[in-house]
Amino acid sequence: MNIILLGPPGAGKGTQARKLVEERNMVQLSTGDMLRAARTSGTEMGNLVAGVMDRGELVTDEIVIGLIREQLEADQGAGGYIFDGFPRTLAQADALGRLLVDMGENLDCVIEMQVDDDALVDRITARSTCGSCGEVYNDNTKPIPADGKCSNCGASDFQRRADDNEESLRTRLMAYYKQTSPLVGYYYAKGDLKSVDGLASMDEVAASISAALG
Repeated sequence: MNIILLGPPGAGKGTQARKLVEERNMVQLSTGDMLRAARTSGTEMGNLVAGVMDRGELVTDEIVIGLIREQLEADQGAGGYIFDGFPRTLAQADALGRLLVDMGENLDCVIEMQVDDDALVDRITARSTCGSCGEVYNDNTKPIPADGKCSNCGASDFQRRADDNEESLRTRLMAYYKQTSPLVGYYYAKGDLKSVDGLASMDEVAASISAALG
């Protein structure tokens, strides 16, 4: 099963992707992770990515699609793919659709994680992340354990993103609504879209996603 997780920054896409990886043996395709890995891989594509990034240029859609193709070819025994952070635009959605058809794959479902902006700001400005495993904590709903160690991996390196403040988040939200929210209508028209409450508890969101996927 191949799915896309849609939602604004801070909606919890990464957290839910990790749960799907654990429970369904799916592969999470995060464009940020793929670009970082490619940059140090020494492959032809990796050298191309490194050159673009070192020059301070934007990585083109063609390069990202090329990286996704490499991942799909490398993980053919997986239980499906989770596209996290891609596509972000209608042009990217079209390109991904063509790639999947070319590789004999289907897009089975697009999960939209719906949120309220003000509630999302409250959530994100209280967010910390384990620097070792990526487990997410929240000062209000899931505080860092009293012993100062991650409940998932035992590490004690917790981080807050520099842009996890109200001003930066609202700027990121505006960028999302301009560029990415049109994908909601795009996939709705195709009959692929299912929506869940992204501000429910982590387990409730996971249950809603599981029910949507069947």
